[in-house]
Amino acid sequence: MGKTSAPVRRGGRLRSLTRALPLAPAVVLLLLFLAGPIAYCAYIAFTDLQLTGQAQSSFVGLENFRAAFRDDAFRNAVWLTLVFTVVSSLLGQNTLGLALASLMQRASKPVRTVVGGIVITAWVLPEVVAGFLLYAFFRREGTLNAILDWLHLPTQNWMFTLPILAVSFANVWRGTAFSMLVYSAALNEIPKEITEAAEVDGAGGWRRLWHITLPMIRRSIGTNLMLNTLQTLSVFGLIWVMTRGGPGNRSQTLPLFMYEQAFQKSMIGYGTAVALLLLVVGSLFSLVYMRLLRTEV
Repeated sequence: MGKTSAPVRRGGRLRSLTRALPLAPAVVLLLLFLAGPIAYCAYIAFTDLQLTGQAQSSFVGLENFRAAFRDDAFRNAVWLTLVFTVVSSLLGQNTLGLALASLMQRASKPVRTVVGGIVITAWVLPEVVAGFLLYAFFRREGTLNAILDWLHLPTQNWMFTLPILAVSFANVWRGTAFSMLVYSAALNEIPKEITEAAEVDGAGGWRRLWHITLPMIRRSIGTNLMLNTLQTLSVFGLIWVMTRGGPGNRSQTLPLFMYEQAFQKSMIGYGTAVALLLLVVGSLFSLVYMRLLRTEV
């Protein structure tokens, strides 16, 4: 029995190795271009590496992280990042995307084509182009103030008075298409018999939404929230084009703060430590959403 099982085990290992062999190039590339740079960045975060004025770097342990939590500008960036993420992703893109998907289900084909084309066009625009368009919309002499002036309503310099809300709205305008597409696909999977039966039983639109639609697409909601949140946490170009984090630091989210520390002030070690903290924030959001996704309806 032992003599027979040994060749069988060797044959099983050989077959497993043969099946895994085609994956070897992909694994090597991932280690080389993904895991390697991440590990090197993690190492840099514990050093005092600078771009200029330094012959060699030295290991400083957790000092960069301690300096970050003592830095008022870092705490301000964390707060603005949370505001930007909640307003533009959790509330803006998610809610507006679901509303558009629901309305387009009931709209005629020409309306669906026009609205879908407009929303998706905003999504496929390069981030820099979208930033310039929204800058022209919100600036003192921009489109929004022209409309308000035509309606005889008070105008203001939106980029100065409400910069974080201006960039949040810009991110909503640009990114809602993704949520709309996700929810359109999810709503199409709901059996019509269920909604028709609820309508016959006298359930109104809000009751059908709360008791039927949302529970049945909960997994799509969790997936959409996770992807939108991770994308929003990393937004850089849109805010940089519109405000560069200003005025002052009133729209400086963590990606802009990280860029300022690493490349404008040449403190690569400190900037990389901030990047790792941003990665931790994204991981916490992901864990919450994954926990929600594991819960069955």
